[in-house]
Amino acid sequence: MKACRSQPENRKPSDTIEFAPREEVDRAQRQIERLQKENERLKQEIERLRQELEAALRASKRQAAPHSRGKLKLNPQPPGRKAGRAYGRRACRPLPPRVDEKFDVPLPARCPHCRGGVELKRRAPQYQEEIVRRTVVRRFNIAVGRCRRCGRQVQGRHPLQTSEAMGIGSVQLGPEALTLAAVLMEAQLDRRLEQCYRHPANRRLARHLEHERPWLFTFLYCPGLDATNHAAERAIRGMVIARKVWGGNRTGAGARTQQILVSVLRTCWQQGKDAFARLVLLLRSPSAETLDLVPGDG
Repeated sequence: MKACRSQPENRKPSDTIEFAPREEVDRAQRQIERLQKENERLKQEIERLRQELEAALRASKRQAAPHSRGKLKLNPQPPGRKAGRAYGRRACRPLPPRVDEKFDVPLPARCPHCRGGVELKRRAPQYQEEIVRRTVVRRFNIAVGRCRRCGRQVQGRHPLQTSEAMGIGSVQLGPEALTLAAVLMEAQLDRRLEQCYRHPANRRLARHLEHERPWLFTFLYCPGLDATNHAAERAIRGMVIARKVWGGNRTGAGARTQQILVSVLRTCWQQGKDAFARLVLLLRSPSAETLDLVPGDG
């Protein structure tokens, strides 16, 4: 007896394929291509933003400004002024046509750096123009010498001098002229701060100047206080260059160590003291030591 297979009672209907119109297919194809291009553009934009974010994060962790701010130039110009005739026009105040007062400025008895004896080498002229009431031109014959101990240049200074510059900066303004200029500068700044500014950057600058106004002209009222931090910038220039290259600033402890060492070394140099002996004293001391680096102490 043969067994026969039973056929399933419920059969699924066969799948049917419906063809879309040609116009809809073309429109869908164009939409896909457009979306693919847009996707590629967004990928490139994401990559660009990622690179900028990484560069910003690296810059935020750097303690000093980088040497280069962008791509290197193929033929960069050498820094600084050109030598010889290519230097350009040398701008300086002209020498006064007359001299109303003359002052001889002797050398100090001791070198201000190391307290050594000083010998006279030459005399350098400096001119000063005073414009209050009437123009009075003073000539200071400044004694310039060299310290026998440390070899650095030493020069005298008259109480009426407002600067120690010589050579190209030998023509200076007198103390009364500078005082008048300071008063005019303060009055002009106050008038500028009373104005209303539309640009956000100008308003931000005006707010900053108004906040710092009590201290902007402190150097005009405190004898011996410089108008800028130029001397301090020159003093730390070598360490800033070293810090950019390396300088032990990869860690916080290294940065603090360099900060202390540079401060001690530079202070000893300015006061003519032996930094090596003092550092050895600190390293050998079993307890904390206070160095004799009081400003003005010879």
